[in-house]
Amino acid sequence: MASPRWSGDACECRYQRPKYVSRIGILNAAAAALRAARAGLNAASANQYAGSKYESREMTLLATVSAAPPEKNSIAVDALAFEAPFLLEKLLKERIAETTQEADALFSEVKKFIVLARSDETKIWEMYSLRIDEVWHQFVLFTAQYIEFCQRFFGRYVHHSPSNAPKSEAENSLPVASFDMFRHRYEELFKSPLPDLWYDEKSIRTQRRVFNDRAGSLSLRNENEMVELITSRGDVLFRVNELARDALAFVARTPAFYVRELPAELTDDEKVSLIAALVEYKVLRVSG
Repeated sequence: MASPRWSGDACECRYQRPKYVSRIGILNAAAAALRAARAGLNAASANQYAGSKYESREMTLLATVSAAPPEKNSIAVDALAFEAPFLLEKLLKERIAETTQEADALFSEVKKFIVLARSDETKIWEMYSLRIDEVWHQFVLFTAQYIEFCQRFFGRYVHHSPSNAPKSEAENSLPVASFDMFRHRYEELFKSPLPDLWYDEKSIRTQRRVFNDRAGSLSLRNENEMVELITSRGDVLFRVNELARDALAFVARTPAFYVRELPAELTDDEKVSLIAALVEYKVLRVSG
């Protein structure tokens, strides 16, 4: 299969892509921030590590409050068996998932994340998938059922909180687990490898729908024969060569689109590669 026709700065990836798929020029800020997170650095250190400010959609952390919890070893199996057909129906209706099987798999990962975070409260466990995070959010919207789930299996309400929400003094003293720590704990607890659902970029294909929550506030800039995607503050999010200019301009102005709708100058493989890179670094988020 032919190689992509663009090039850019190389950066570290979470998984080995096929040879025909390039990283397509992720610039230093997003790449360094992700590497810093995996190395276990806090937010301030990550910014210093990156050498510049960067923007990303707020990820969700797990916080818990109120009554004393049940014993840690008593929650996992029963919580994972909890079923919510009403939620699966909504995920399909809202096009967050394409099939009932995919919806069920995403919900299963929500339950596993909550169980994992409750199994070790000596750390802050970050949410690494915006798709799984969205399914958690949709579950919370079924207020009565979500409260019943939390009380039955955890003895308290489990909050779904943005990363910038005020934290207690105790929470502020906790270290933030890195991605590698999360993966190791997941595999230790559930006796299986971390599934591809945790890598949103792996779900990208031509029929996948994606969202740009900052559409209209991003712009393009030429720099050394490359095209940069920048924020309203001038921070660089992404860089590609001239071939992908029209595709990047389309992304910058479009709030929601299917990957196949990118300009025809790119092949399907190139479209998938470009959008996967933008999803990995949280410039875009994935729907069903």
